[in-house]
Amino acid sequence: MSLALETTAPRRVPAGRLAVYGVVLAIGLALAFAPFLFPDVRAQEVAARICIFIVLVASYDLLIGYTGIVSFAHTMFFGLGAYGTAIALKAMGPSFTAIAIGGGAGLVATLVLALLIGLLSLRVKAIFFAMVTLAAASVMLVLASQLSEYTGGEDGITYQVPRLFSPAFKLFEDADGKVLRLFDVPLNGRVAAYYFVFLTSLALFLFMLRVVASPLGSVLKAIRENEMRAEAIGYRVVAYRTAIFCLAALIAAMAGILRAVWLKYAGPDAALSFGIMIDILLMVVIGGMGTMVGAVIGVVVMTLAQFYLKDLMQIGADATAGVPVVHQLLEPDRWLLWLGVIFILLVYFFPAGIAGTLMNKDWRK
Repeated sequence: MSLALETTAPRRVPAGRLAVYGVVLAIGLALAFAPFLFPDVRAQEVAARICIFIVLVASYDLLIGYTGIVSFAHTMFFGLGAYGTAIALKAMGPSFTAIAIGGGAGLVATLVLALLIGLLSLRVKAIFFAMVTLAAASVMLVLASQLSEYTGGEDGITYQVPRLFSPAFKLFEDADGKVLRLFDVPLNGRVAAYYFVFLTSLALFLFMLRVVASPLGSVLKAIRENEMRAEAIGYRVVAYRTAIFCLAALIAAMAGILRAVWLKYAGPDAALSFGIMIDILLMVVIGGMGTMVGAVIGVVVMTLAQFYLKDLMQIGADATAGVPVVHQLLEPDRWLLWLGVIFILLVYFFPAGIAGTLMNKDWRK
């Protein structure tokens, strides 16, 4: 009887896992109501960037965290989605048809390139595959800079988005023809653009959660842990690795489409730079590889540091104006130094990332 009770008793969720889920839920609620909680333009830009990069980083976690694939071409796929949308909007004018055609073309190009890279390179060892993806990303960056007739070169492309996403567009009007306000925030096209980004990002993230929770996710983990054993028990490793590489690439391209619609600009620095690839790697490591929810935490920590660390340092520098050494260390121009220090501390105290460490820690000790 006691054995039966023990086997049927509900399993307790570890405290660390509950804490991580609670933080992710709080972040999700903050993003869901961001236009009303943080109405200024800069805060909305930060919130939209967080939504887009959660999708981008989570898609990369499918590769490096769940399958053990190290790729440096993720920004290439991100850029294909952004540039496809931008070129179509520039050529066809601001319409949803242009977004569909340009974004669709970017997705097709992404699928073809990902399939070619996957089939030709995933049979080689990890370091050689990483070098192949690095070379492919470098070629794409050069092409974007050189084909200025289509891409705008180093200056990039600016364009208009559909009128629904224009700040001048009134979603709702009162009897006098003025835009309605909710919590003193005008319900205009900028709010519509934000929720287009947020809801699409949410749907893509939930889809990726479903993927890793499915039997496919278990196969990917088996390949990551022991590729030869997975092959021996009957799984076609190359086929699975190619499939997940293509899937992650397509999701990255969709994130690029969202970025293009929100930013109204596409250029090498905004869509294809290696700085974005470095940010993706740092966000995955900070949040925790192979957790998916770690992408949410890593993106939020890194993005808030990038946008607000200089402001905090300025406050600290003003408060310590009479202390020579401390004042100099807190100069806002040295924000990258402190960002590096923060990253080192996070890696030291959370070796498996914030989410990975908290979720796997034994809190009974």
